[in-house]
Amino acid sequence: MSRGRLITLEGSEGVGKSTNLDVICEFLEEKRIRFTVTREPGGTEIAERIRELLLSETTEIMDGLTELLLMFAARNQHLTRKILPELDQGLWVVSDRFTDASYAYQAFGRSIAIEKVDTLRRLVQEGFNPDLTLLLDVEPDVSRGRISDRELDRIEKENLEFYQRVRAGYLDLAEKLERIKLIDASKNLEYVGSEIRRHMSEFIFSLNNDSAIADR
Repeated sequence: MSRGRLITLEGSEGVGKSTNLDVICEFLEEKRIRFTVTREPGGTEIAERIRELLLSETTEIMDGLTELLLMFAARNQHLTRKILPELDQGLWVVSDRFTDASYAYQAFGRSIAIEKVDTLRRLVQEGFNPDLTLLLDVEPDVSRGRISDRELDRIEKENLEFYQRVRAGYLDLAEKLERIKLIDASKNLEYVGSEIRRHMSEFIFSLNNDSAIADR
């Protein structure tokens, strides 16, 4: 039994992650690939409790480093209790966000030194990274407009400048990491869905190619 793959979907609020998560799932179903869906922060009972703490309004202001540490505490639980065991069982894991979000939100958004995020990533992940990341990108003023009619959590209530920094963080990662595929989420759903399917198809093709070469 071959090990599963981790596919992550990234982007700030209002980019259409929920809708396009369904596109990924439909694609995997068509390919008859067994998979599970999860999210960050969250994914396990303990990690979901940390999520509640991270997203809930409190009278006490949460320090940016506290936020970062809680994110990685939840991620460690998520990784050790859900993601890695399911990958070992041959399941593909589709996660709504992973560590790239910590670079975008905490390093760029909160202006925390990237070296601190790097240190926690190495400690928690020990070299493990997603196999493919689909990054939905849209201008912050557009994405903010898309969520204006719903109740916002603590992080969603941040100002436009914060989300401009978050976007800059995501774009910086996309320039540096080949596994991240940038998708223009300002376009219609049909376009975004087709781009997701194209990148997924190319990813699976590359896996099959690698297997064929290894068998020679």
